[in-house]
Amino acid sequence: MTKPFAIAIHGGAGTILRDQMTETLKQEILAALTQSVQAGAAILEAGGDALDATVAAVKVMEDSPHFNAGKGSVLTHDEMVEMDASVMHGAAMDAGAIAGVRHIRNPIELARDVMRDSDHVLLIGEGAEKFAFEHQHQYTEQDYFFTERRYEQLLSMKEKGLFALSESKYPDDKKYGTVGAVALDSHGNLAAATSTGGVTNKKYGRVGDTAIIGAGTFAENGNVAVSTTGMGEYFIRKTVAGDVAARMRYLKEDVHTACETVIQGELKAMGGEGGLIAVDAQGDVHFGMNSSGMYRASVDCHGEVTVKIYADE
Repeated sequence: MTKPFAIAIHGGAGTILRDQMTETLKQEILAALTQSVQAGAAILEAGGDALDATVAAVKVMEDSPHFNAGKGSVLTHDEMVEMDASVMHGAAMDAGAIAGVRHIRNPIELARDVMRDSDHVLLIGEGAEKFAFEHQHQYTEQDYFFTERRYEQLLSMKEKGLFALSESKYPDDKKYGTVGAVALDSHGNLAAATSTGGVTNKKYGRVGDTAIIGAGTFAENGNVAVSTTGMGEYFIRKTVAGDVAARMRYLKEDVHTACETVIQGELKAMGGEGGLIAVDAQGDVHFGMNSSGMYRASVDCHGEVTVKIYADE
């Protein structure tokens, strides 16, 4: 008898406004989310590893201009793209992460290579890219990542001297742009993967929670896999992904209780807006958010596909 598998993905959480969402844009986003979750599910259905499934799912979102990761990444104050990503495999709690890379088309694949092919967990900037090029990653020009929408965002932010948009013509510009996936495979392995372009107008080589194991990404076999999205500084301070896992490990809370306690509790009280996705060792999936929406999708252990945008769905 084959064991169940499950996968969940997110494309970022935050303020996503219905009244600004055109039907065309909505359908494009829903299609991208569906393609992403199905890419991961196909690997799981074939008996593949949970980590490969999460990386495949995230890669689809990195290749789409609709999400703040890879192709759709936001711009820094200096009008550059700087991306972060991390992965974790629950069997031996192996992890790999990269931060501040500028010329890697799919940062999530590089994070996996750091886990598999190096003695380290986290590589940054030029060093991470040197490692990448030694491991057959192609140099990608910044032009590839440039989108008119992100340039408009940056100009708006610079005018206001902000790091978060207060008004925009896009329905999701107050969304915290991160993409991620969590999965349980038929061998009982849990894995998580998270990727981001960070925050618009960031300076000084700022790194958020996405690259931080235990904050933005966590996986532990027999327990849970978690990927977060939100205001990175708060998620780092509250070690959100690790906190969910700890509550499940020590307090024996179920995945739903642990996620909601963390996301709706002290994190929210201190001003941390965002969300998370999690899957437990039985394939039970949870989406948690304290914001008005989160791009999300899942294929549960019964094979049921769910794709949603707003919190009240």
